[in-house]
Amino acid sequence: MAEREKGGFWVGAAAVLFYPLTWMGRSVYRDAERIPREGPALLVLNHVSHLDPAVDAVFVHRNRRVPRFMAKESLTRIPVFGKILLGSGGIPVSRGTTEAGDSLKAAHQTLQDGKVVVIYPEGTITKDPEGWPKRAYTGVARLALANDVPVIPIARWGTQRIWNGYTKKFRPLPRKTVVHAVGEPVDLSAYRGKEPTPALLREVTDLLMARVLELLVDVRGEQPPSRQGDGA
Repeated sequence: MAEREKGGFWVGAAAVLFYPLTWMGRSVYRDAERIPREGPALLVLNHVSHLDPAVDAVFVHRNRRVPRFMAKESLTRIPVFGKILLGSGGIPVSRGTTEAGDSLKAAHQTLQDGKVVVIYPEGTITKDPEGWPKRAYTGVARLALANDVPVIPIARWGTQRIWNGYTKKFRPLPRKTVVHAVGEPVDLSAYRGKEPTPALLREVTDLLMARVLELLVDVRGEQPPSRQGDGA
């Protein structure tokens, strides 16, 4: 078995802060062994709650890896949390600015260095009242196609019952079940080597989110509406 990846001071600080937060829920991990114990990987998740980064960080850490999150630049300005995010290797994303490309370059380098990058392609928590994913940005496709690394879809469900970003309600009790379901790495060989046109990037992005959605459907035991409210 591979040794746990070393994270340093800031990862330790994140663990001290985040592990207690996960005690608000009962964690269920499905097929977590699909996360590589060493080497690079791109983890692609849905986003339903402001609690997700803490819960997902602990999930990845419990599987012996250190997650490097791609996160909105505004999060880096939050006291304490911002320091932890940057100190533990987080990658701030300034979407819609001239610095946006720098975020992708940093993520590319992180993958090339053999690390795990966690990305929420939706960019923010879904506004769908039922929690189904919204239309995703294509940065995830750029990363996935430019780096020959495992691209692993993961559905997480249950955090929104604790902290609902849609209704702004915080309900830690009674304890809720939080499920992480890990899919098989997505085979992107048919897309690699092609010109990354907007159409191709959209197709790959939709493919990756479709795999996340399949896992989410299985976890929830219900089907999403044929047309989701915010354009997914």
